[in-house]
Amino acid sequence: QVQLVESGGGLVQAGDSLRLSCAASGRTFSSFALGWFLQAPGKEREFVATISRSGINLSYAASVKGRFTISRDNAKNTGYLQMNSLKPEDTAVYYCAVEVTLGRYDYWGQGTQVTVSS
Repeated sequence: QVQLVESGGGLVQAGDSLRLSCAASGRTFSSFALGWFLQAPGKEREFVATISRSGINLSYAASVKGRFTISRDNAKNTGYLQMNSLKPEDTAVYYCAVEVTLGRYDYWGQGTQVTVSS
């Protein structure tokens, strides 16, 4: 089992930055890839970014590439999503998840709200 808790969301203005954190406990965090996802009101959950166990392999959705950076600190059992140049369309609940079964994100956090005003 893996327990995940997101934090760092809030209300900001367009152009501002936020750093989301994903604190993990339970099974060894470093054993699993980490993903960030978002869900806007009335929309399907969308992929944002992923990072491999080693932290070497990174992937981003086209909408956030160049603005967001995913990272992890395995010694602290924590993942991060640095969000720069935020836009109103980034407004959503952001979730972190870990890939225990290959190809499937098995465990999810409760989400943290990010709201970006114009």
